[in-house]
Amino acid sequence: MKHFTLGLVVHPDRPVLDSVRLVVRHARRIGAAVVARPCDAAQVGPEVEIVTPEEFVERVDGVISLGGDGTMLGAMRMVVGRQVPVLGVNHGHLGFLIEVTPSELEPALDRLAEGHYTLEPHSCLEADDHTAFNDIVVTAAEPLASLTLDLEVNGLSHGYYRGDAVIVCTATGSTAYNHAAGGPIISPSTEAVALTPVAPMSGISRSVILGKDDHILLRNPSDDMTLLFSVDGTPARPLRPGTELPVRLRTDAVDVVRFDADMHAQRKRVKLSLLDLPLRPDQLVELIPQPLREQAERLRQTMTR
Repeated sequence: MKHFTLGLVVHPDRPVLDSVRLVVRHARRIGAAVVARPCDAAQVGPEVEIVTPEEFVERVDGVISLGGDGTMLGAMRMVVGRQVPVLGVNHGHLGFLIEVTPSELEPALDRLAEGHYTLEPHSCLEADDHTAFNDIVVTAAEPLASLTLDLEVNGLSHGYYRGDAVIVCTATGSTAYNHAAGGPIISPSTEAVALTPVAPMSGISRSVILGKDDHILLRNPSDDMTLLFSVDGTPARPLRPGTELPVRLRTDAVDVVRFDADMHAQRKRVKLSLLDLPLRPDQLVELIPQPLREQAERLRQTMTR
């Protein structure tokens, strides 16, 4: 970690200053610099060097995201293709992508400095100049209106969608809007893209799973109706009449820091269960950490004596 430059990407509203100060103290101890972009200056305080977005991307050897999954996704988009490790610290809510809590940050930084971690590669969707680690969602521009969207794969027409929206997602994003719309949950080990229609009226009515090498083309066939597409929940862009949106899966786009992959998978499983995964009561019990289960069993035995 010596001579490293750490980049901070922070949530615009959440109180993250305690974590920022901890990162700065740690960086000073190991001789690393800490930088942030002008948009984060008010949140990180005067001890962090503020650089331009271009210099940030060029200089950083590692990125620390302080926020929720949205902040983490923004940090990941900034360093696509640079093989810069990204560490997420959960100052948000569920935080599916994030392993470390604020109380765990200090030992996490020590392990990072000592090289005691692994890197988890993440794929992304590339659509023209846009990058999505979760999903791209196409909707009608008019509220409550339905859309018509043509699908072409590898130069061949695969029909059309007519409904409220179309979701194109990665394996990571399959547990988000795609899951809520009835689409499949895809294993993170699978390099695949899912296309799921929302409230289909005609045309393609079920999810389609495509491979990493498939060329996906979404076309707005209308002569006069503009559609909108949103990338990872960011403000929507127009898909004008007659225009096309090419989408491809880019594998190994970003490396996310993992200290305990099994623990992260267990936490993610608990969070997914809150989204109504079909688990029996005995399977839900398995989600409880073993020490708590043993403590509960001892308490139960004491009460039944």
